[in-house]
Amino acid sequence: MSFTPATLPNGKPINERLTLFVLAAVQFTHILDFMIMQPLGSRLMAVFSITPGQFTRLVAVYGLAAAVSGFLAGFVLDRVNRKHALLTLYGGFALSTLCCALAPTYWALLAARCAAGAFGGVASSVVVAMVGDIIPPEQRGRAMAIVGAAFPLASIMGIPLGLKLTGAFEWHAPFFMLVGMSAIVFGVGVKTLPSIQAFAPASNPWGQMRDIVTHPVHRRCFVLTIALVFGGASVIPLMAPAMVANAGIPEDDLFLIYLCGGAVTFMTTPLIGRWTDRCDKVRLIGVFSAIAICAVVLLTNLPRVSLVPALMAATFFTTTMSSRFGPTMAMIANAVEARYRGGFMSVNAAVQQAGGGLATMCAGLLVSSDPETGRLVGYSYVGIMSVFFMGVTYLLARRLASAAPWAARPGQHKGPVVMGAGTLLNRLASAADARSAANNQNADDAGGRP
Repeated sequence: MSFTPATLPNGKPINERLTLFVLAAVQFTHILDFMIMQPLGSRLMAVFSITPGQFTRLVAVYGLAAAVSGFLAGFVLDRVNRKHALLTLYGGFALSTLCCALAPTYWALLAARCAAGAFGGVASSVVVAMVGDIIPPEQRGRAMAIVGAAFPLASIMGIPLGLKLTGAFEWHAPFFMLVGMSAIVFGVGVKTLPSIQAFAPASNPWGQMRDIVTHPVHRRCFVLTIALVFGGASVIPLMAPAMVANAGIPEDDLFLIYLCGGAVTFMTTPLIGRWTDRCDKVRLIGVFSAIAICAVVLLTNLPRVSLVPALMAATFFTTTMSSRFGPTMAMIANAVEARYRGGFMSVNAAVQQAGGGLATMCAGLLVSSDPETGRLVGYSYVGIMSVFFMGVTYLLARRLASAAPWAARPGQHKGPVVMGAGTLLNRLASAADARSAANNQNADDAGGRP
C-alpha cells in the first residue's frame, strides 16, 4: 500500500503506510472495546445480578461519555499537536480499559466504561482529523477505507475471540486482551506517528467553537451524520437478540454472524474506497443506501430459518450498511477547512455518539419481548425507521453537496494503487483501470487524435 508522497509543513516526509496502519489500530481497539460488550451481556447480568435495563446503561454510557467529551474537546483540539493529543487520549483509554478488567462491582464497571468512552471517543475523532491532515482529497476515500476497515476487522477477530476468552477465562479476559493490544499500539505510535502542529486559530476557544457549530456547511454535516448513524444504530444492537429469538439461531453460533459479516465487509471496504475516490460521492451514497434498504427489510422481517440463510441475510446487511459510511465520511472530511478539522471532527464524533445512543433508545421503545414465545415483537418497525433515515441520508448528502460541491467531486488519483486489506480486489480494480486506459488509447489512435 502506498500513496503519492506527502510531507509535513516542515518538509519532513510521512510514512503514509505505517501512519495509516497505526491510526487503523487505534480505531480497531476503540471499536472493539465498544463492541465487546454486546456478547458479554448475559455473562455480566449473571455475574453482577443486574437487569437488562442496567446492562443497557453499560452500553449507553460509553456513547454518552464520548459525546460529552467530544464536544468539550472541540474547544482545544485545533490548538494542540495532533500526535500529542492522540497519544494522551489513547493512554487514558488504555488505563480506563484496565479499570474495566479490574472492576469489582457493577458501579465500578459503569464508571470505567464512562471513562473509556470519554477518552476513546475523542481519540477516534483525532484519528479522522489526522487522515484529513495527511492525505490529499483525491486519495482520502481509500485512506478512510483503510482506517474504516477497523470496524469489520473487530467483528472478524475481536468478537469471536472475546467470546472464546470469556468462555475460558471469565469476562475479565477480553478487557485484559485489549489492554495488551493498546499498549503495543501506543508504543508503536510514539515512535512512528508524525508530529502535526496546531493550526493556531485566530479566535479564542469560545470563538472557535462558535465558528464550528454555526458554520452553514458544518451544520449540514452534523445533520447528515445523525441521519447516517440512525440508519444503522437502530438495527445493529438488536440484531444478535433477533437472530436468537426470531430466526432461531443458537447462541453458540452467533460468532459466525460477526465472522462472516466482518470478513465480507473487510474485503469489500478497499474497493468501496476506490469508488469513493473515482465517483461522485452523492451518487454512491444513493446507490449504497438503496441496496442497504433491501438488506434492512430482509433482516428485520426474517422468519425462523436455518443457519445458512440467516448468515446470508446478516452478511448482506453488515456489508451494505458499512458501505454507506465510506463515501459519507469522506464527503464530510472534504467539506471542512483544515483550520477547523480537529475541533469539527471532535464535535462531529460527539454528534455521532449521541445520535447512536438516541437511535438505540428509539429502537428499544419500538421492540418488546413476547412473554410466551420469546420473540422480539416490533423489530420490523425498527426496520421501517432505519429505511426512513437512509432515504433522509441521501437527501441530506445532496443538500451538503449544494453548499460544498467540492466535497462530493471525484478525485483524479494518478498515484500508486493502495495495497493492503483486500489486495486481490485492488489488483482486479487496477487491472480494469489498465484495460480501460488501453482501450481509450486504441480509440484515440484509430481516430487519428494525438
